[in-house]
Amino acid sequence: MPAKASRRKNKRNPLKVKKLKIKKKAKEQSLGVTRLVRKYWRQRYDLFSRYDEGIELDEEGWYSVTPECIAVRHAERSEGGVVVDCFTGCGGNAIQFAAMGNHVIAIDIDPLKVALAYNNAVVYGVEDYIEFIVGDFFQLAPSLKGDIVFLSPPWGGPSYIQSQKFMLDMLKPKDGWSLFQAAQRITPNIIMFLPRNVDIDQVAQLSWLSSPPLDVEIEENYVGGNRKAITAYFGDATN
Repeated sequence: MPAKASRRKNKRNPLKVKKLKIKKKAKEQSLGVTRLVRKYWRQRYDLFSRYDEGIELDEEGWYSVTPECIAVRHAERSEGGVVVDCFTGCGGNAIQFAAMGNHVIAIDIDPLKVALAYNNAVVYGVEDYIEFIVGDFFQLAPSLKGDIVFLSPPWGGPSYIQSQKFMLDMLKPKDGWSLFQAAQRITPNIIMFLPRNVDIDQVAQLSWLSSPPLDVEIEENYVGGNRKAITAYFGDATN
């Protein structure tokens, strides 16, 4: 190929790449994807395999929803009972618990999140198996009954990973000890979803809040070969 023609080709290619990037960014913006959650949007099919069928998330939901393969793993520990999902968010875990045949009580203090969770449950066809409640879990806990409590409290946003060790008192809206004690008012069978850098010794110590101490099992959760989180199973939720 003549040198001049080769140079022309090299000049055209960068323009094409730039145009594609602009189009991609425009598509993200049209879907309400902010700069903060752009990297999570790229992982949208890990979060919801049926994302293109009408899944909706708010900004916090993008970085706090449980990846679907991990939510399925949690649901496999709870077949056929009543699951109380205390901080349901956009419904990632509630959907998988329901898909496993459980009746799910999905609670969130934010009405928008409950509306999003309902929408997403409709996408998966499991809305009839979920009771959606707008309310404060701590106020509701004494009146709730269930076979398993699922705790996935807010971790404080993406900045959680900057801590060398994530301590239980860094959880929101209350520390991990208070969260666990509130869950025990419902059942000793608890599943707790936590950051991958959480202090494992503190998590194990939660079992001592019961008398006698609860059985506890701690597993690491991976998505695509990357370590994403820790799940602690207590009581009959252990293997």
